[in-house]
Amino acid sequence: MVWAALVAATLISFGAGADHGVVGSAGVVLALIIGFVKVRYVGLEFMELRGAPLALRLVFETWCVVVCVMVVVLYLAGS
Repeated sequence: MVWAALVAATLISFGAGADHGVVGSAGVVLALIIGFVKVRYVGLEFMELRGAPLALRLVFETWCVVVCVMVVVLYLAGS
């Protein structure tokens, strides 16, 4: 099920990316956010962080949010 969701997210982010559907920087930002959601699912499901100790999972979840926000802000600042 997670694999199918990751494939669907890949297709959606490809469609939303630059020159594929959504106009302007909104498409790129959407693709970046979908990419980080995919990173989170891979970490939780395939790296088995869903059952990891709470501290490790919180570090991973925090990393996903912080890095996603930083990348989106840097992209928007540069465009």
